[in-house]
Amino acid sequence: MLLSASPFPGPNPGPDTGPDPGSDPGPNPGPNPRASVSRRAAERLHAGHVWVYRSDVLSPAPDVPAGLVPVHDGAGRLLGTALWSPTSEIALRLVSRAALSPDEWLTVLRERLRTAVARRESLLDEATDSCRLVFSEADQLPGIVADKYAGLVIFQVLAAALDTSPVRAVIVDELRAALGGEVETILERPDPRIRELESLGPPSLLPFWSRGGSPEAARTAAEFRLNGLRFHYDANAGQKTGAFLDQRLNYRLAARYGSGDALDVCTYQGGFALHLATTCRTVTGLDVSEAALAVAARNLELNREALGAIEVDWVQGDAFAALREWSDTGAFYDTVVLDPPAFAKTKRAADNALRGYKELNLRALKMLRPGGTLLTCSCSHHVPLDEFQAVVAAAASDAGRRVRLLERTGAAPDHPVILTLPETEYLKCLVLEVED
Repeated sequence: MLLSASPFPGPNPGPDTGPDPGSDPGPNPGPNPRASVSRRAAERLHAGHVWVYRSDVLSPAPDVPAGLVPVHDGAGRLLGTALWSPTSEIALRLVSRAALSPDEWLTVLRERLRTAVARRESLLDEATDSCRLVFSEADQLPGIVADKYAGLVIFQVLAAALDTSPVRAVIVDELRAALGGEVETILERPDPRIRELESLGPPSLLPFWSRGGSPEAARTAAEFRLNGLRFHYDANAGQKTGAFLDQRLNYRLAARYGSGDALDVCTYQGGFALHLATTCRTVTGLDVSEAALAVAARNLELNREALGAIEVDWVQGDAFAALREWSDTGAFYDTVVLDPPAFAKTKRAADNALRGYKELNLRALKMLRPGGTLLTCSCSHHVPLDEFQAVVAAAASDAGRRVRLLERTGAAPDHPVILTLPETEYLKCLVLEVED
């Protein structure tokens, strides 16, 4: 998904073990400041992670401006080079295990951008012309995300140390070079909450590059394809970027397992609903956003020739209230998809999130006919797979349903998982059959 508060919301760092005995934790306020971190942070970096939280930073002081800094442990040993943010809870994001100068960092940035885009080439074809091109830490590019929607490329800069003209110039140049004639417009779409957390001002909303040469006349809307279906994209509208690219393979699973009367809960702009419409008899898409449903309706018409006369209803309403009412009044479906937004953006919110997931899954399971399919998702990193699966199992028990696990999946491969970065494995999807 393109960018909620952060592509990888960080867990609570836990108690500080402090620096190594005899270390000098004092700040280094000189013209070329370096970062010094606690023993716990050093161990975390040695284990393969790339974040250091504010509570583990011994220096520099918060008044040192954002930038590229060498990182040392309490004994002065070099741990690498990181992006320093004086205001974010994620104060350091490691970009190299070696020492890098600013010029060397720009060279590394170019190389990693090329590698990231090249890895996605095999994912694009006539049926799918859109994907995530750069996935932040998962592509060794902390704080940078880029998505391709047909000829439009949207990028985000999510760390204060990257908020520079040279960095943006490298991003734009490399995306243009890698995509060639495919790209029509490259623009930055800021995340207001992240820019507030990083104490950044508003960037320019004009495109950084357009094929026609005039930023004011550049195209900022397009039609793009996922799995052979067509969708509208508008860079200047929507709560995210117009589609959840990370769900692409799960959309296909919904079409594969879907049958009969289908319900898509939190449909947003109709991603799951339209895929269900390729195999189901009727489809209902539920979402709280009227604007999102308007785009979903446009997307349906865009695919009307391919989908035929299948009945698709768009219903505006709160998911919890609607499912409670429908399950209590005896509504039944053969297929239900649950794809709610992230309920837990922090570790503290995880318990409430689990209660929310249980309620939605309980109601969905009560409405499924025997032999029906439930495809249920969580994009909350702070709710790990085992806890999510356990809460769905508890919902099945409370509903008195015997449920068979058919498939367990995650995000599409353009959102890669790095084993030493658990935050990259945020999306969970269970495909379940209700046996009785």
